[in-house]
This record gives sequence, structure tokens and C-alpha cells, in this order.
Amino acid sequence: MELIFFQHTLIAAPNTGLIDSEVMVGSNSQVPLLYRGTGLITDADNPLVLPVLRAPSTAYCYNPTQSITDYPHATGQNMLLVAALQARNNARVVVSGSLEFFSDAFIMASVQTPQGKFYERSGNGKVVEALSRWVFREEGVLRVVSIEHHLQGDSQPPVAYTIKEDVEYKIMVERLVNGSWKPFMADDVQMEFVRIDPFIRLTMTPSTEGVFSVKFTVPDVYGVYQFKVEYNRVGFTRLFSSTQVSVRPFTHREYERFIECAYPYYASAFSMMFGVWLFSMVFLHHKEPIPKRKAE
Repeated sequence: MELIFFQHTLIAAPNTGLIDSEVMVGSNSQVPLLYRGTGLITDADNPLVLPVLRAPSTAYCYNPTQSITDYPHATGQNMLLVAALQARNNARVVVSGSLEFFSDAFIMASVQTPQGKFYERSGNGKVVEALSRWVFREEGVLRVVSIEHHLQGDSQPPVAYTIKEDVEYKIMVERLVNGSWKPFMADDVQMEFVRIDPFIRLTMTPSTEGVFSVKFTVPDVYGVYQFKVEYNRVGFTRLFSSTQVSVRPFTHREYERFIECAYPYYASAFSMMFGVWLFSMVFLHHKEPIPKRKAE
């Protein structure tokens, strides 16, 4: 059996090819990354695949022992050097076309770009450390601690809400940082009040304790609703919470007795009653005089 060893070119991938997620690749620096290996092609329509590191625009992937007669199957930034996948159950996988990318030799090596810039250390070290912590679920992990919902001014949830009531919703979220759970801070966490479609979608107000809260008025449509929070951000685990509640209409005792816009109708009803009473009084008590007969 004949073994063929492919010769891969050592490239200095620019840091601009890294994914825009500090949780996954650490803080962005200007130092390029050393890479020697094969390229990857992924399905661009798959939302679970994350392009961790893209190849530079001049890169291509082809068998170096053969002459290039066809267009290479992967070229430029369409080719990935390192890719990741986070499944719907938050399981994580990292795929790389190079083992040397994670080696001490590449981490400690110096880098010189084609433009002449020289760096004493490559950018592999910070990326490898951050990516390793991410894939082993030591970073970017979120969890829901507690959920509260009640009428504004109360502390306990009712059996069922009534339409047009003022409701307050709170959810506490924590983030795993260096092995311990800390309050999560973000300004883009939203809550949806959903029946079949969202009737209300609001951005919640965060606090330093990791509690996100929002106040709103229940829609004038009764039924079975859900308080739903779904938070999907690159680098973090998928956060999903759903709480089902019932919304009922007004009882017969809760409707308004007199409506301002109906005052003209009230006036017409009372005027009709007064007219009937006046007619009845005239009809019953008015007596026409009897004409006198003339004497014969």
C-alpha cells in the first residue's frame, strides 16, 4: 500500500478572519495566526455552524502533487480553517484542518506578515485558550435561575390574569465565569407574551443582580398565553424559558356600569321614559268637558 503525504503551505491568517465573538476567540488583537493544514467547506445555510477562522482571500485548497487543471473546490474566504458547531441541545464541537494550529511550536513562534510586520508571538495562544474553554463549556454558558410573574404591586401570581391588567415579569439569568456562576448582564434580552403569535414583544431592563424585568398590560384578548424568553447569541448557549398562564375576560361584575361614550343613548332612553310617563298622565287624568245640550 502506498502512502501519500500532502505538503501544506504555512500561512499567516489575518486576525480579521476570526469570528466576532470574544467568548469564543478572546479579545481581538492585530497579531496574525499561523496555520498549516487543509481547508474546510461548510453549509452556509446551516445556522448551527460557526465560522471560527476564515482563510485569507489569497488561499486555496488543492492537491499539491497534481497540476491545477480545474477550479479549486475551496478558495478565499469561502474556505474555513477552523469551524465550530453548537447543537440545539448546546453540545459543542470544534473542527480544525490543522493539528499544528494548537501546538506549542505555533503558539510560541514568531510571525512576519507579507507586508513586513514582525511579531514575537503568534496570535494562536489566545485563540486556542479561549476556544478550548468554549468547547469544553467553561465559557459562554447561561442558565435560568428563577422566574417571577405577578400583577404590579403584588408578589404572588394569580390563578389567572384578566384582560387589561398590569403585569410584571422577572427572570434571573447567570453566566459561568471561571468556574463560578455570576449575574449575566445584557441589554438585548427580550420577552414575548405569546398565544399563537406574539401579542407583545418587549426588551427587558437588566439589573446588577442578573434580574431582567419588564412591565406591560395584558392584551384585550383572552386565552392561554406563554411568557417566553429565547436568547440566541453567538458564543453563548441557547437560553430558552417558557411559562404558561391563562387570561380570562371580565366577569359580569367587572364591566363598567356607565360608559361615557354612551351618555347620548342614556339620555334618549330617559327622555323616552319621561315622554311615556307624561303621555300616560295626560291620557289618564285629562277629562274633556261634556258639551251642554240646548233646551228644546
